[in-house]
Amino acid sequence: MLTFLIPFLIAVTLLTLTPGLDTALIIRTATVENKQTALKAALGINLGCILWGILVAFGVATILQQSIIAFTILKWCGAAYLAWIGIKLLIHPQQHIDIEANLTLKSNPNWFLRGLFGNLLNPKIGIFYISFLPQFVPTHATHPSLWIMFLVFLHVFIGFTWCNFLIFFSQKLNHLLKSRNFIKNMDRVTGIIFFAFAIKLVFSKR
Repeated sequence: MLTFLIPFLIAVTLLTLTPGLDTALIIRTATVENKQTALKAALGINLGCILWGILVAFGVATILQQSIIAFTILKWCGAAYLAWIGIKLLIHPQQHIDIEANLTLKSNPNWFLRGLFGNLLNPKIGIFYISFLPQFVPTHATHPSLWIMFLVFLHVFIGFTWCNFLIFFSQKLNHLLKSRNFIKNMDRVTGIIFFAFAIKLVFSKR
């Protein structure tokens, strides 16, 4: 079990720490609104991950169990997607994170729903789960759907913990996210991880 969990935890932790729209949303809400509002946004974001996880676990896992053709197609598409993301992060890392970009809404928005639908309406979350999670399901697993959900909840636990860290240290991290070197280095490390898992996925067997 550890041979599957340790690489997953390393990869998903690095993914969570890499600044993106969710990070910007949390810090913006914590600094401009208040920490309670930012917590609602964090709850929405992580609920979105759980709902995507349910869809992937009980939809994709069933298909993969029954069709070697579906497994092969998904394997190559997933590897291509992960490799593309990895190469993109390596060649064109972000220069900065714009905390205010695309986050200006009507007055008194529902930040829980903002976080929830921000994830549910982002197909990249689903594609990432489909490409990434099946790699960490043991070949001897009798219930791959439940295993995938276990991985999703690990991801959510790490993500929600990180959200709370962002909220608590929002003022200091707001300054850190303006550091060009920090953003570029985080993107490059994550890019290497994604590309490595793309190669791993190519050589995986059903």
